[in-house]
Amino acid sequence: MKHLKPSKKRISRLFALILSFLLFSSSYPQEVDIVNHLKEVEAGNKEKVLNEYSILKKSHPNDPSVMFLGAVLTENAQDALAIYQDILDKYPASKYADASLYRIYSYHYALGFYESAQLYLNRLKLEYPASPYIKIAARNIPGKNDPVVTREKPAVKPEREESEKEIRQPVYKFTIQAGAFSIEANAINLKKEFEDSGFYTELRDKLVAGTTFHVVYVGRFETEEEAKNFLMKINSEFKLEGRVIPLN
Repeated sequence: MKHLKPSKKRISRLFALILSFLLFSSSYPQEVDIVNHLKEVEAGNKEKVLNEYSILKKSHPNDPSVMFLGAVLTENAQDALAIYQDILDKYPASKYADASLYRIYSYHYALGFYESAQLYLNRLKLEYPASPYIKIAARNIPGKNDPVVTREKPAVKPEREESEKEIRQPVYKFTIQAGAFSIEANAINLKKEFEDSGFYTELRDKLVAGTTFHVVYVGRFETEEEAKNFLMKINSEFKLEGRVIPLN
């Protein structure tokens, strides 16, 4: 049987194919499977997952799936947001890139930044059209009258009858949204800081696309100018990035 000697052109094409495959593989290696870890977090076994994550982080420091797991375990929302953004910037083809973009959208929506939230949702639709998170996020397209569950109602002062003149009752139109947290303990701690400083404060739960955010509000004001002046004070004193919002 006669053996055919492959041509140089054919060898060149084969080499190019192998090289391109290797380059692609090195850019997007096989990611660590974190599905079970995420299920454990959802089941409330966060401490167990934290221990396992510390091991994964050492062995796979640049794995986008491991980075995503780290963001999920991060209590500080701003720090988690930075990780999600890092995944998008460095690993846009990661299996958790769309989930990262969805979480950035959810955070902005929970804080009431509806315009920026819409921009992230548009990006999710454009860059990841097959993502299941699109349908989930679309259920919460702004709506300034988002349903919230009020944990505690402000104390109602008893009305005093005045025979000579009626006492003017203040009409509060604005408040300050001081922060939104995925970790309830962080929201409770901030609320206590405000209470210890003598400020009126409320804690409400806001459901955004299946994720519950614990939102802290501080102060009640009759005018927007009063609210803005107070906002400058607490942003500086408490190192926050709060915003003035109208009361419904």
